[in-house]
Amino acid sequence: MNASEHRMNLGAGVASVTVAGVLVVLKFLALTATGSLSIAASLTDSALDLLVSSTGLLAITYAARPPDRDHAFGHSSAEDLMALAQALLVGGSGVFIGWSAVERLRGPAQELTSETAGIAVMLVSIVLTVALIWWQRRVARRTGSKVVSADSLHYVGDLVPNIGALVALLASRHLGMGRVDSIVALGAAAILLLGAVRIGRAAWDALMDRGADPQLVHRVRGIVENWPGVHGHHDLKTRMAGTRVFIQVHIELDGRQSLAQAHDIGAALRRSIIRAVPNAEVIIHKDVAGRGPH
Repeated sequence: MNASEHRMNLGAGVASVTVAGVLVVLKFLALTATGSLSIAASLTDSALDLLVSSTGLLAITYAARPPDRDHAFGHSSAEDLMALAQALLVGGSGVFIGWSAVERLRGPAQELTSETAGIAVMLVSIVLTVALIWWQRRVARRTGSKVVSADSLHYVGDLVPNIGALVALLASRHLGMGRVDSIVALGAAAILLLGAVRIGRAAWDALMDRGADPQLVHRVRGIVENWPGVHGHHDLKTRMAGTRVFIQVHIELDGRQSLAQAHDIGAALRRSIIRAVPNAEVIIHKDVAGRGPH
């Protein structure tokens, strides 16, 4: 990645953190004014965005740094530890919001207050989120950054609770249907819980060195099997750490060729795998064909 692309990725990360921070402040003020549970759910989601975007910004910054003496494979696992903590936080928030919504539905109808201010905040939130998604996708197309692309997809999902909170406030303001807020909050709580399970499972799998996605492994295996000069392969292993994919494979080569020829085959294969999986760290071991695994 050249310096210009790194600056674009860094700028997209800063924009993401800034927008998330602004939305957290605005939604907190709106929650204080309205008492809306749907806004509380949207606030929780924005707080998660702030954590995720901050982690993504750190990942982008670290991506430009080479591994150091104490961390020969980089610092990617810090992302998984942060993601696991985020999953626990989001899951707990989802349970609290869902429980509060159920309790409010069981009691007498509770009218919201200052709906107009809440509506204004949610409209601003939606506009800022759409603008950020547009910018992130433009940067991701230019640089190919997986971190920026993933963050963009996360913000697309955020539009759902934002729009839900806006609908709940409009229903309360113009139709007097205050219970819609609790119903929307229940749906948002379910989304938060599902997101927490998804994030937590992915982080746990990475920390436990689970293999990469089977489709990715199949793609890598296809490259190796069809590479000129490779007579076979074995011990193809993968693992994930943050946004990094670690790939290790033993290839079987003609033992009569020179060391330089064997090196050229392995180096070209490694470059091909990295082109197919840009965020990969690839290690290739060379064995003599016909002698079996060593």
